[in-house]
Amino acid sequence: MRLTDYTDYSLRVLLYLTVRRDRLATIQEIADAYGVSKNHLMKIAQRLGELGWIDTVRGRKGGLRLAPQSRGLTIGEIVRETETDFALMACFPHHEGRAGGTPCVIEPSCQLKGVFARARDAFLRELDSQTLEQIAEPAGALSTLLGMIPIKVIHADPELAEAMS
Repeated sequence: MRLTDYTDYSLRVLLYLTVRRDRLATIQEIADAYGVSKNHLMKIAQRLGELGWIDTVRGRKGGLRLAPQSRGLTIGEIVRETETDFALMACFPHHEGRAGGTPCVIEPSCQLKGVFARARDAFLRELDSQTLEQIAEPAGALSTLLGMIPIKVIHADPELAEAMS
């Protein structure tokens, strides 16, 4: 099964914001971190906001942040919402995402449809086993790879600061 770029980028935005915690991030920062188109991410951010998965703050100091309840989203929930077609074969019915296709003459006796349906269901079950929060670990390593500036804690007591290093 192959996921669309839309789903890939949606997962990337959500992962970035999960690692970022409660701090705001701009679409440009996310685009730069992944080396992807800002225009694509703008459409995705709009949809993620409509779903209530991210909060958008307008204005000069605005940006995006993960909505608090979104940390518990499973990868399966995200994929189901962002993918439009789970039909692995043309014979899957329209309500399972079929966009059309040529009718198959062996469909009444074909066993492949069941095999592929079970494979799709197993794939989605596995995606349901992981949440955004789980895949955002280790957050320190991901934040470094994404080019986020780590926050350095400054202590008033120099001995305490050295002990924490």
